[in-house]
Amino acid sequence: MGDDEVRDEVRLRDVDEDDLEVFFAYEQDAEAFRRSRFTPREHERFMTHWTTRVVGDPAVFVQTVTVGGEPAGHVVAWWEGDSRFLGYWFGRRYWGRGVGTKALAQFLERERNRPLHADPFVGNTGSVRLLEKMGFQRTGTVRHGTDEHVMFVLGGDR
Repeated sequence: MGDDEVRDEVRLRDVDEDDLEVFFAYEQDAEAFRRSRFTPREHERFMTHWTTRVVGDPAVFVQTVTVGGEPAGHVVAWWEGDSRFLGYWFGRRYWGRGVGTKALAQFLERERNRPLHADPFVGNTGSVRLLEKMGFQRTGTVRHGTDEHVMFVLGGDR
């Protein structure tokens, strides 16, 4: 493997405590908010959510995405009622580099629950394209507050 391949190698691993500060910083990015329509949380609320409802919940499957060994973001699957949902967040410097495609492909090999749902903001064209590339099918739209989101499903009933 060449130096560039090692530097850009995308891997998944379990989340460690130091990753949470990186994830918090990524969530604070104004452009990420504009694209996702996900309101950044203040530090204590973010940390409490992650330690209790994400890492601390055995029904949640979450992986840190690394590029060249550095945390680039995360991919997570959780239950919302009877539906399993997929979410992800990547630092801006990793956008448009194929990191999401490689990370989701690896994650979907490990997360075997189907159907799997996702609902990105309709204006988040990068996320919409990524889900379509991964085989998710559009099933309609849903509103979160005033924002319209595209509903996607992978496998199972639509």
